[in-house]
Amino acid sequence: MQFLGIHHVSLLTSNAEENYRFFTKVLGMRLVKKTVNQDNTQSYHLFYGDAKGNPGTEITFFDIAGLGRTYEGVSSISSTGLRVKDTEALMFWKKRFTEIGVKHEEIVKRAGRDSLLFQDSEGTKLILVADNGEKGVAPGVPWEREDIPSKYAIIGLGPVTLTVKEILPTAAILTNVMGFRHIGSYPSLKGDYAPIEVYATGEGGSGAEVHIEARPDLPRERPGRGSVHHVAFRIPNEEEYNRWVGKLKATRLPNSGRVDRYYFKAFYFREPNGILFELSTDTPGFDADEPIETLGEKLALPPFLESKRAEIEASLRPLELN
Repeated sequence: MQFLGIHHVSLLTSNAEENYRFFTKVLGMRLVKKTVNQDNTQSYHLFYGDAKGNPGTEITFFDIAGLGRTYEGVSSISSTGLRVKDTEALMFWKKRFTEIGVKHEEIVKRAGRDSLLFQDSEGTKLILVADNGEKGVAPGVPWEREDIPSKYAIIGLGPVTLTVKEILPTAAILTNVMGFRHIGSYPSLKGDYAPIEVYATGEGGSGAEVHIEARPDLPRERPGRGSVHHVAFRIPNEEEYNRWVGKLKATRLPNSGRVDRYYFKAFYFREPNGILFELSTDTPGFDADEPIETLGEKLALPPFLESKRAEIEASLRPLELN
């Protein structure tokens, strides 16, 4: 069994309206699902992705009012990658970020790929990564916008970076349990630290990689706005999901057991450094209750919450997304 790549990455925001503006108006991603946090239905859960809401393209946010800043540290997912077609696209984004005042760095190599680190207003650390013809996980379908040519659009998730005290415990779970393979390393860009180790799954490529950096000098992260809650890995169907659940339960790692999110089946567990991983099925997908053409336009609730719609809507603050 192998994962198909990264399914989604979920983060925290304290300002859903600004979050929506940044990810749709600045980055040109599509809001593919406006729903609620199923574990706390008084909070919105927003999903941004490609034109069709394909697995492997989705970055999601739990809206939690009043969140403080994030204090960086270990036991964290410290950055999230977003794929673009090539280095020409990175140049487009660098120019766009400069013109509209988005905080960003220079284009540099990470794991042999041209990349551009930037942040939103809440300090979310994101890295645009250029495919440049590399084989691996297929890209998503660009969401058409007049101000962002489709050839420069974001086309999926890239690598996530895990920051830990010690690499070995996390690496052991990735390789011995989850079937990842170690494919190399690259120098840290943050100073005189150990190289960052690269692990891949499935067909590989930037949409199927986890990067791990060891930072024994840092305290544990104190998460807040802009921090990453978890990363999910793609499983093609429910049959294989059941096999993975059995395999992970046998490890006795702390886990959630089976969770039905309606749009996908989920299973959560914490690896030894405390980072939350999720396994998610590609099926049935975000068009299970909405046509592709109108994804994200209305508050969507899975069937098991639909009977509580009036109560849920009354508990949610008004959300003006425009």
